[in-house]
Amino acid sequence: GVRLMALTDHDNTAGIATAAAEAGRLGIDFLPGVEVSSEWNGIGIHIVGLGIDIRNPELQAGLDRIMEFRDWRAAEISRLLDSAGIPGAEAGARELAGSRMVGRTHFARWLKDSGHCRDNGEAFQRWLGRGQVAYVPSDWIPMRDAVSWIRQAGGIAVVAHPGRYKLSAERLRELFEEFRDAGGGAIEVSSGSQAAADREHLGKLARQLNLAASLGSDFHGPEIGHAEIGQLAPLPV
Repeated sequence: GVRLMALTDHDNTAGIATAAAEAGRLGIDFLPGVEVSSEWNGIGIHIVGLGIDIRNPELQAGLDRIMEFRDWRAAEISRLLDSAGIPGAEAGARELAGSRMVGRTHFARWLKDSGHCRDNGEAFQRWLGRGQVAYVPSDWIPMRDAVSWIRQAGGIAVVAHPGRYKLSAERLRELFEEFRDAGGGAIEVSSGSQAAADREHLGKLARQLNLAASLGSDFHGPEIGHAEIGQLAPLPV
């Protein structure tokens, strides 16, 4: 029953052309997008860009910068796992990813599939999480840069799944205010990867701060556990 779909892969737009063609074949309206990994006051914040021009040079130069860091981090995680007696992690993670975009979840899946742990959660607890043997700190770009790239590409910047960030109500409002002042346009009020109970509070904040509200499944694949496509709770009235 989905009539409009966006593809917002992390830090790259490589899948947009294929997705747009398939959506057209199926009669689904399609919105090109991206989810940019950024940082605000030491906290990782994901900024979704909707309706972007993927040919924009400023956006693509910025995404290339992030992907270069991701390449380095993948190699470093693999090196640390190899030192711990687990060789071949990067090759395995890249095979699972099927593209250049390799994240820690791909390493977690590979560790599980290779019999080193029971599930993704244990992979993070034993190997990949903060303070563990293969933890590599993130070095993301400032949130303002992510918003700027998206705006230069003609898109609308959206704070992704804000209910997942461990912020007090006061700090969350501060984040939204700085995001709005940087040119951000919307808050993801209803997301498949945050508690449904957050919707009312986030909707209220969006109205107070004159920001638009968006909703999205945050669907990463059938095995991830986020909301199924087409099954998301509506925006609050």
